Amino acid sequence: GKHTVILEKKTTDMKVIPFTLDMGIKFELHITISGKKINVSEIPDLSIPDDWMRDKLELNFYKPGQGRGGEVEAVKYDRQSRTAVITFLKPG
Repeated sequence: GKHTVILEKKTTDMKVIPFTLDMGIKFELHITISGKKINVSEIPDLSIPDDWMRDKLELNFYKPGQGRGGEVEAVKYDRQSRTAVITFLKPG
């Protein structure tokens, strides 16, 4: 809607326009599955700290209710080779 704003004794009419913020980062992963571990390759080189990337990878693979993933034991991420090894607590 329209709003009237008064700043430093001056009146200005404003109109509010909604917009969408792009909050997430989407990327594609290539994986090899083997019992308790998943090898992930071709991870995009994002300008975020390594621990944030490890957290993103862990959250992505911690989805036991959806028939994939499970409780993650460890995430070993190597920014230089753009790879990671996700180790689960239980094989599956």
